[in-house]
Amino acid sequence: MSVYQDRKQALEEHEFRMGLERGRLAVTLDLLTDALVLVGQHGVYCHSARQPGKPAMDIQIVSKCLTDAKELVISVMTELARQREQSKSQ
Repeated sequence: MSVYQDRKQALEEHEFRMGLERGRLAVTLDLLTDALVLVGQHGVYCHSARQPGKPAMDIQIVSKCLTDAKELVISVMTELARQREQSKSQ
């Protein structure tokens, strides 16, 4: 199923409130957050043999990639909001 069908309600709500681009980015952040939660839960059961108390290395890498992706999406949303405010004030 397409993300546009699967997340139709969330997309419609966020796009209405925030505009098309920021709304889709907001839903993307929600999906990334959900993925981080699932990876975190998986990390509880898959411990590193080399680093006791830490998740397996692949879990750490996936978690870092998802966190970095969230940071990039947030920066784009912030920039879009800044541009929007700037265009309103002119």
